[in-house]
Amino acid sequence: MSATTAARTTSTARPMRGLGALIASEFRLFLRDTGSVVFALLFPAVLMVGVGYALPGMRDPITGMGQPWDGHLAIHLYVPIALSLAVATVALSTLPTQIVTARELGVLRRISTTPMRPQGVLIAQVVVNLAALVAASLLALAAGALAFGIPAPQSPAVALLAFLLGAAATAGIGLLIGALVRKASAAGGIGMLIYFPMLFFAGMWTPGPLMPDAVAAIARFTPLGALSQALSAAWFTGEFPALQMVVMAAYIAVLYPLAAKLFRWQ
Repeated sequence: MSATTAARTTSTARPMRGLGALIASEFRLFLRDTGSVVFALLFPAVLMVGVGYALPGMRDPITGMGQPWDGHLAIHLYVPIALSLAVATVALSTLPTQIVTARELGVLRRISTTPMRPQGVLIAQVVVNLAALVAASLLALAAGALAFGIPAPQSPAVALLAFLLGAAATAGIGLLIGALVRKASAAGGIGMLIYFPMLFFAGMWTPGPLMPDAVAAIARFTPLGALSQALSAAWFTGEFPALQMVVMAAYIAVLYPLAAKLFRWQ
C-alpha cells in the first residue's frame, strides 16, 4: 500500500473511530430526557387507540369504496398515518432539539477535539432515534392489533423498506435544523412549524383514499407524504410505490451531505 493510499484510508476511517461509544453515550442522554422519551414512544399508540374509540364510525366496516378498502374498519386506514406520526415526532421534534441542546451544553465542542467528524455525530443521532422509532411503531401496531384487529401488511418487505427510507428522509430535515440552529427552543419551534404541515400531507385529517387528488399529488413529493402513501400501498394493495421510494431516497441523498457540510460544533 502506498503512502498516499494509506493516508486516504486513515482519513476516511477516522470519522468512524469511537462511533460505538458515541452511540452508547447518545442513547444514555436520550433516555435521561424522560418527557421526550414518553412522548415519542407513547403518542402514536395513544393517538391510534384514542382516534379509534373517540371518533364515531372509526370501528365500522368500510363499504361502497371498492377494493381494497371495503371490509376494513375505518381505523385501519390510520395505520400508515400513525407510523408516519411516530416518524415525524422523533425526526422533527426530538432529534433537532437533542443536537442543539448538545451544542448549547458544550458537548459538541468537546467532541470536536476528538477525531470524530460531523458525519459521525449525525449518524449516532440517527441510530439512537431510529431505535426509538422502531419501539414507538411496534407499540402502536401492537395497540392497534389488540384494540381493532389491524391486519398485517400485504407486502411486509416493502412496508419495512418504506418505513426505513421515510424515517431516514424525515430525519434529514431534523439533522439540517440541528446543524444550523443555535438555540434548542428555536429548534423545537422550527420543527413544529414543519411538523403539522407534514402531518397534513401524511393524511392526518384526510386519510388514504379520502385525500383530494391535488393534495395527494403534492404529498407524494414530501418525505412524510411519500412515506404514508408508500406504507398504504404496502399495507392494502401490495403494490411497489416506486415514485414515493425514489422521492424519499432523493431527500436522503440531498439532506444528509448538506447537514454534514453546514454542521456547527459551537
